[in-house]
Amino acid sequence: MTAKAPTIYDVAALAGVGRTTVSRVLNGEGRVAEATKARVLDAIHALRYKVNAQARLLAGGRVPSLMLVYPANDEVGPVTWYNLLIESGAQRGCARAGLQLQMTQVFPDSLKKHDRILEPVIQHACDGVILAPPFSDDAELIGLLKARNFPVASIAAGPATRSLSAGVGIDDEAAGHDLTQYLLGLGHRRFAFIDGLRDHISAAQRFEGFRRALTNAGLGEVDYCAFRGTLTFSTGADHMRALIDSGFPATAVICANDDMAAGALYHAHEREVRVPGDISVVGFDDAPFAQMVWPPLTTIHQPVFAMAQRAVEIILQQIRGQFRGQSQAYEMAPHRLVTRHSATSPASGGNTDLTHVQAELR
Repeated sequence: MTAKAPTIYDVAALAGVGRTTVSRVLNGEGRVAEATKARVLDAIHALRYKVNAQARLLAGGRVPSLMLVYPANDEVGPVTWYNLLIESGAQRGCARAGLQLQMTQVFPDSLKKHDRILEPVIQHACDGVILAPPFSDDAELIGLLKARNFPVASIAAGPATRSLSAGVGIDDEAAGHDLTQYLLGLGHRRFAFIDGLRDHISAAQRFEGFRRALTNAGLGEVDYCAFRGTLTFSTGADHMRALIDSGFPATAVICANDDMAAGALYHAHEREVRVPGDISVVGFDDAPFAQMVWPPLTTIHQPVFAMAQRAVEIILQQIRGQFRGQSQAYEMAPHRLVTRHSATSPASGGNTDLTHVQAELR
C-alpha cells in the first residue's frame, strides 16, 4: 500500500504553526520570524513535503519556479561561457513557459553541498530542479531530490547517471574522438591535452574519446602529455606555459573547453609561438568568443543554449504527468566539428618543434 503524501497541514502540525505560516514560508511572502521559519523548514525536511506543482499549474495560482544548480568558481572573474549559456537558455525556456527561474551556485567540493542545494530548493518552493555539470553526475544528489518528489532534468550527465534522471546532453566521448580524428587527418602525431576538473565527467569523456582516436591510429601514451585544468582561461594559459617550458614536441593542443583554449592562445602569443604555424590549438563548446579570438578557434559545437531550454521542457513534461508510468529516456543532442583558423597541418607551419622557442625565450 502506497503511503499517503504529506500535506501542508502535516507540516503545520509538526512545526506547531498555522497553515498560513507554512504558506508564507514556502512562497517567501510576509514576515516570518527566523526561529519559526527554521521550524517550518525542518518539518518540510523531516516529512519530505513537496508542493503539488501539477495542481499549481492547473489552478493558475502562484507562478511555478524552477531551480538551476550550477558550480561556483574560485577564480576571480567571469564564470565559464558554458555556464552562462546554460543560464541564458534556462531563462529563455522559463520565460516562454511562464515560469520563474531561481539559480544557486555551489562549490562542488564544499562541505554539506547537498544541504546547500536542497535548502534553497525547498525554501523557494521550487517545482523542479535543473542540474548542470558536475551536479548532473552526482547520483546521491539526484536520489535526494527524487526522494522528495522533485522533477529533475540533468544537463551533460555522464554515462553512469543518465539512467537516474531525465536530461539532455551530447556524446562527449564521440565528440572528443571526432576532434582528435580531424587533427590526425591533418597529420598531427604529437599532442597535449588540457583536461577539466576531476568531477566533470563530460570533460573526462572527451579525454577518453581523444585516447580512443589515438589508439585507433596506432599511437599511445608516449605520443601525448596531459594536464589537469579547471576549465578556466588562466589554467589554459598556465598549461600552455608548462608545455612550452617542457620541450615536449606537441604539434597540437586540445583543450576540454574554449575558455582554456583562449588562455592557451593568449600565452602562445605572449611567447611568440605562432598559432597555427608552430602549434595548433583547438577547443570545445563553440562559445560565442571562439569566433572573436585570434586566430578564430577550431572547436566542437554543442547546442548548450538549446539544451538548457530543453531541460525546462523536460521538467514541465514531468510536472504535467506526461511520463507517468514510464521512464523518460536521456536525450542525446547533436554535436559538430567547426573548423576555423587555429588548426592546420604541422607540415604547412614549418618548424613544429617548440624546443627552439624554449631556447630563445629562456
